[in-house]
Amino acid sequence: MTRERSERLFAEAVELLPGGVSSPVRAFRAVGGSPLFIDRGEGAYLVDVDGNRYVDYVLSWGPLILGHAHPRVVAALEEALRKGTSFGAPSPLELELARLIRDAMPSLELVRFVSSGTEATMSALRVARAFTGRTKIVKFIGCYHGHADFLLVQAGSGVATLGLPDSPGVTPGAVADTLTAPFNDLAAVEALFDTHDDIAAVILEPVVGNMGLVLPQPGFLDGLRDLTAARGALLIFDEVMTGFRVHPGGAQALYGITPDLTTLGKVIGGGLPVGAYGGRRELMELIAPAGPVYQAGTLSGNPLAMTAGIETLRAIAEPGVWDALERSGARLEAGLRALGADVQVSRAGTMFGMFFSDAPVRDWDTAKRADTHRFAALHAALLERGVYLAPSQFEAGFISTVHGDAEIDATIEAAREALSGV
Repeated sequence: MTRERSERLFAEAVELLPGGVSSPVRAFRAVGGSPLFIDRGEGAYLVDVDGNRYVDYVLSWGPLILGHAHPRVVAALEEALRKGTSFGAPSPLELELARLIRDAMPSLELVRFVSSGTEATMSALRVARAFTGRTKIVKFIGCYHGHADFLLVQAGSGVATLGLPDSPGVTPGAVADTLTAPFNDLAAVEALFDTHDDIAAVILEPVVGNMGLVLPQPGFLDGLRDLTAARGALLIFDEVMTGFRVHPGGAQALYGITPDLTTLGKVIGGGLPVGAYGGRRELMELIAPAGPVYQAGTLSGNPLAMTAGIETLRAIAEPGVWDALERSGARLEAGLRALGADVQVSRAGTMFGMFFSDAPVRDWDTAKRADTHRFAALHAALLERGVYLAPSQFEAGFISTVHGDAEIDATIEAAREALSGV
């Protein structure tokens, strides 16, 4: 398997882009070697510029739940493109996508579209502070909520992958009102509320996808719901990654918890840049022009992203589609679990993760004890066998509707062969 052209392009890229990439984890720093440059996506597969073909479990870091270049999405985008790329004015498409989201997640009584998950989380937290009149927020160590200054604290994901403790350029003042607690540790959150009477909100990934895949322990999410309600703070679910990925109604439907605010992205744009936040009417009507909390965006609700999102959500809502996704996820999970006792495997819906560890992974402390050198060796060996995982121990994997038995079984066999040499 040659990667000559990818390597040549990366050598050019480092002269044009910081680190040769447009987003940090793509650089393969955590797994060694240089990144693959992709020519095209075809269903469950990526094809790189050297003509190598890979079963893709990155899927653009989550959005492509229908796989690459799904004919239905492509056809809808072609039609939308002929009408224009952006209007800077309201479009009926925004209403259609908002209805689809609200039907799946009734807690989002009103929805505001933005262009990224980072915008969504920073805006939702602005609303929370305005509503409560409080300043502090609680986030969890290892949870990533975008790259806004005040959220780059113990942020997992690319920050952890690159070994960055936090980001230079973020001032002490910017993070002064951000409190942190270990994921799955309700007592630690209670202690923060006992110490601080000005906590506006608790924000978390209800299923963490940014330190590998880490599931909430029984009672943790319920406990947060009860605690925030009792202390007058808001509970914010960051479902940018988990929305329509762990359940058709997101993690809030999977676990039966109703957050005050929810942030979304990825799947709701069908592969185009998008974000959204929403929640109870009384909260969302604080946002301008309905209320005094300002937030705006030139490309918010643009017709291309709305179109791709509409087609994607319609497709996964069709009878039998989610059941098939669950079967594929369970098949992959079972195959990976059979690889060995020291491989910890977790899954929620169409998301999965694996750690080389002899102990269950429940938070950032246990996640970072995993053997990242073995993961890097496995990653390289799988690439040689035509399987493309995220180039980081601390990122979740994803499946799509076009990952069938053939792709799943080939992946399990490739992993078995790769592990024999790791």
